[in-house]
Amino acid sequence: MRKQSFNNGWELDGGGNSLMARLSGQGAENVKVQIPHDAMIHETPCESAKSGGQTGFYPGGEYTYVKNFEAPADWAGKEVTLEFGGVYQVARVYINGDFVTSSLHGYGGFDAKIDKYLVFGQTNEVRVVVNNPAPNSRWYSGSGIYRGVNLIVGGPVHIAKDGIRITTKEASEEISVVEVETKICNLTRGLHHLTLKTRFCEAGTDTVAAEDSVVLSIYSEETETMRQNIDIAGAKLWDCEDPNLYDVYVELYEGGEKIDDEVIRTGIRILALDGKRGLRLNGKQVKQRGTCIHHDNGIIGAATFAAAEDKRAREIRAAGFNAIRSAHHPMSMEMLNACDKYGILVMDELSDMWNEQKNRNDFSLYFDRCWEEEVEKMVAKDYNHPCVILYSSGNEILDLGRKTGGRLNRRICNKFHALDSTRYTTTACNGLIGASVSGVMPMIIGDILQQRGIDPSALMGGGNAAESADTGVGAANMMMGLMNDDAFCAHPLMTQALEEAAQASDVAGFNYLTGRHVLEGTLHPNKPVLGTETYPADIVRLWRIVEENDHVLGDYTWTGYDYLGEAGCGIFYYDGTVNFSSHFPDRIAYCGDINILGYRRPISYLREIVFGERRDPYIGVIRVNRYGLEHSQTAWMFKDNVSSWTWPGYEGRKTEVDIYSPDEEVELFLNGKSLGRRPCGRDNGFTATYEVAYEPGELTAVGYQDGKETGKYTLKTAGSEVILNAAADRNVIDAGCGDLAFVTLRLTDAAGIENLFAEKTVTVTIDGPGVLQGFGSAQPQPVRSYDDPTWETYDGEVMAAVRSTDEAGTITVRFHAEGCEDAVVVIESR
Repeated sequence: MRKQSFNNGWELDGGGNSLMARLSGQGAENVKVQIPHDAMIHETPCESAKSGGQTGFYPGGEYTYVKNFEAPADWAGKEVTLEFGGVYQVARVYINGDFVTSSLHGYGGFDAKIDKYLVFGQTNEVRVVVNNPAPNSRWYSGSGIYRGVNLIVGGPVHIAKDGIRITTKEASEEISVVEVETKICNLTRGLHHLTLKTRFCEAGTDTVAAEDSVVLSIYSEETETMRQNIDIAGAKLWDCEDPNLYDVYVELYEGGEKIDDEVIRTGIRILALDGKRGLRLNGKQVKQRGTCIHHDNGIIGAATFAAAEDKRAREIRAAGFNAIRSAHHPMSMEMLNACDKYGILVMDELSDMWNEQKNRNDFSLYFDRCWEEEVEKMVAKDYNHPCVILYSSGNEILDLGRKTGGRLNRRICNKFHALDSTRYTTTACNGLIGASVSGVMPMIIGDILQQRGIDPSALMGGGNAAESADTGVGAANMMMGLMNDDAFCAHPLMTQALEEAAQASDVAGFNYLTGRHVLEGTLHPNKPVLGTETYPADIVRLWRIVEENDHVLGDYTWTGYDYLGEAGCGIFYYDGTVNFSSHFPDRIAYCGDINILGYRRPISYLREIVFGERRDPYIGVIRVNRYGLEHSQTAWMFKDNVSSWTWPGYEGRKTEVDIYSPDEEVELFLNGKSLGRRPCGRDNGFTATYEVAYEPGELTAVGYQDGKETGKYTLKTAGSEVILNAAADRNVIDAGCGDLAFVTLRLTDAAGIENLFAEKTVTVTIDGPGVLQGFGSAQPQPVRSYDDPTWETYDGEVMAAVRSTDEAGTITVRFHAEGCEDAVVVIESR
């Protein structure tokens, strides 16, 4: 099948709505857009948005995309398909006014077979109508055709779409055996004699590792499945440390002429799992150092560009993670490719809800009629990606508090197994929801409070999580923050509430229930356990449990990378505002180890140290201007600290300084003077804390193990002159395919020392064959649009996402701020 991008030449027909007026300046005019296109990110957040802080106050609505294209005469008799990577939320596709198909799952890719509706040799119109009615999501969803579109043309005899499945049967240093299953379609009325050739090459090279050839005869209007078992001597296996990949070339010949071909990039690896030895990759135990992530890419919204997904995966891997849970939806193909590349394990997730709603217009309206199809599409998407190890049937599903939920979970997990016997299943079970829906929550809480001499009636109200699903998400999240208690997690009634739901899958997955991980090893010694979602600040305690128990497979924190929506989850309010109160203009969750621009907050370095992935110490400083002030707090918050020693105007003001280190002892120096040695390392939470009066100069942390210095980390005060310092993550990008470069502007002094305290209003301009895809800072409560070319810095940074156009050439990105010399970055588009 011939696949080509179908992303150019679209128009957004908005009928004069406010979005159109914003994009076109005219209102009634159609606007040319580049796919992937997140319409929501271009809207204006408003306090009256029906989804409130769940989506960062973006409203959503209905959108119509139109494209005219030529259907050549030689397409007659061929199979023509439009492949949509993702359209949010409900989509309907029309060709020349005729309805073709619809999609009910905003995160599930889908195909529209359009050949029967085309007029060959003429111009045809495709129209995609997208409806995103609020409220339907607990986080920022985006709107429209936010993932890429491909046009696929299959000849009279061709390899079927998603028709190649590559399975590692045996993996060893001596020889690996890989099965290649290929489906071949004959659309004609005749008999065809074919040869199928398959070869493995090391990715990006012509080095042939192994090859095979088979012949077949295929009768009229039939589909044949061919299987080739290919032996690869000395194969380079895929794992987290050495993510070796192969390009598999599958070619179909008739009479010596190649009539179709496809290239699949994959890896050779084999999985094993049990309750005694945990998860093994190629025979070696691996613990999942995981993070949950949503699908948005910060300043560009939900638009799914390969370069954006690659950037996020690269930064997550560099922070010490080796696993990602796609929360709470199927992962994009672009992110799967990035995880294959960087050696990141993936838990791919089906949905955030089944038949019981969390929001009035969410996917629960359609789940019962399409979940099987969505599972099929998810497996087809994931199958050839070595990074995928787990399928999650769902997240914090309200249905699981009922017996019918347990039955449905078994059916979903069995469906996954029927389609893919090489991977494992889990379900992210939430104790609060399970206990509430099943009705045992009052008894559990009552028992715990009474044991502690507290009157239960003072803290417990009526209702439950299911009844308040549409309006009480914030209250439920606040309640969850109170549930980080071993007595709650391990209560016998909690076991009763979770038993059937958790046992339906291969791995018992628990959200915020670290206190039952060890218990589960006793109750169910044959069943591995996984922390599918955990509090970020709980990493020291929970990782010790992971390390000391083979049946505990790992941990997925909420969250390793910040995101839009669920606004205010981790914002430090100093004015009495309560978190989860849908406080406008909150836009960002602000609970990620890494912020939306890619800046690693101090907790990220603590986590890396806990994981054993960093030896040198690190310093976190409570913002001196806020130290000692009362602030809001949730279980998803760590400390309002940064790694900076530049606080002009606060000389003599005390603050809290943390040293994070794996060493048994650390020492803090201020301008060469020792502030004392303190115990650190594992037994002290990898943290030593000092109260220090701010004094400009140098703050240095030194680590000691067995009395010997092992490493140091120094913060320096930036000079008073503020310099604009800009750099791109990539200085060469591809023209013609919507490639991206992310250019970060940092405030520094002349010596390059970062100044997180200074603030500048920065304007970006772009010259040459590039456009501004998005611009902004990590400010969690912004008042500007990411379309705005002018932004204020936050923690000394802003970032521009620059997209290539069809033309090649030099792109010049210029940043300007009053009182500073412009910063210029040059990007080559080729």
